Amino acid sequence: MKLFKRILLLLLIVIAIAVYLNYPKLNIISGYASKYMASGVFLAGRSEASLVQNDTKMPMVELAECEVNQEEKSASASVYGLMDRKAVYREGLGAVLVKDGFENDLFKLRPKRLRPTDTISYPYGQAAPKDTVFPEIDYNRLNSALDLAFDRPDVQKTRTVVILYKGHLIAERYLDGFTKETPVLGWSMTKSILGALYGILQHQGKLETDWPAPIPEWKNDERSEITLNHLLRMQSGLEWEEDYGKISDVTRMLFLEDDMTLSQKKKEAIAKPTEIWNYSSGTTNLLSGILRQQFRGHQEYLDFPYEALIDKIGMYSMVLEADVTGNYVLSSYAWANTRDWARFGQLHLDKGQWGDEQIFDASWIDYIIQPTINSEGEYGAHYWLNSQGKYPDVPRDLFSCNGFQGQYVFMIPSKDMVIVRTGLAEKPDFDANRFLSEVTKSVGSNP
Repeated sequence: MKLFKRILLLLLIVIAIAVYLNYPKLNIISGYASKYMASGVFLAGRSEASLVQNDTKMPMVELAECEVNQEEKSASASVYGLMDRKAVYREGLGAVLVKDGFENDLFKLRPKRLRPTDTISYPYGQAAPKDTVFPEIDYNRLNSALDLAFDRPDVQKTRTVVILYKGHLIAERYLDGFTKETPVLGWSMTKSILGALYGILQHQGKLETDWPAPIPEWKNDERSEITLNHLLRMQSGLEWEEDYGKISDVTRMLFLEDDMTLSQKKKEAIAKPTEIWNYSSGTTNLLSGILRQQFRGHQEYLDFPYEALIDKIGMYSMVLEADVTGNYVLSSYAWANTRDWARFGQLHLDKGQWGDEQIFDASWIDYIIQPTINSEGEYGAHYWLNSQGKYPDVPRDLFSCNGFQGQYVFMIPSKDMVIVRTGLAEKPDFDANRFLSEVTKSVGSNP
């Protein structure tokens, strides 16, 4: 009996130590679970069971227990009854984590959406894709490439693939439970939406990338040298820790802060601009705050991404989620179906031209694909690059939008291709290089 009591006491001590060491993380865990659940159910139309079995089944997060309130359009989560967090869904603005006593009137404004119908074939319009056969494509090899992407589903976890060639849909495939209509969270692919919006403002003559960042708090110190270009290239020299495995700058921002535009703004400079390259979601949300400053009112800010880009090119499924203070979380929270993510890629292959309208300057593409100093050739201006052969068996002119867990929009000008892949796994579980290599080799390989 004494031995049993001692073992029990030891076990309790171990549990107490584990809770003490991980207690602060519980806030992040339950925040992640409730936010993702609310977005997944009410924005993406997924079932709670599917989200629990797949999306939130990841280390630590799977400890959270979620409860969905259909009437309130909210989701709550806690870990063993501790650190209860709540996220509410707002039509047009997505889901957001809220604190006790939040006021619903904070969410009165909504972005205005225009969704005209047309008879133009996808991807340039809303009509069905043209049934086009290209003699230079080896369709057997192309289908084998898709088989490769969806092979070993428990490991690779590919969910959707859409491939465009010369502005035509040539292949698409969906995992059971997903369709061409299912919105998918782009995670950091959203950063490239921010990049395109700055390209649009530049095209409209409303800003230049070499302008100093308009942050009054920086005017009297070394941060005054930071330009919009430095921010777009993640080379501002500002302190930032992008680590999702612990309580870091990025997890505090996404799951604890009400105004996500402030997190990077408050950081000190640890180097001069261009001296270091430091990937920072806080920088993107700071740029979202700067974007808001370009408009006279909040409604204009909310409408701008849709009027100038999203609805203009027919990405009607896309929703940008906003924080509690109404700032778009452009570091992480854009949802769209896979076909609409591919439209975004096609806009870039067409160098900003959509129909008879120039959305952003053709020169903007040259700007965003110019490698950033100290990024080892892997990063441009809010887009990822293959200039140094990150994907060794794929053309070097590839550039892409990349997101957590293997969300990708790959644009390959030399092949005139857009390749979109979404899922829940990335390298090494999903081999993007091999998949891309097989897809690109299917073009021009048919005798």
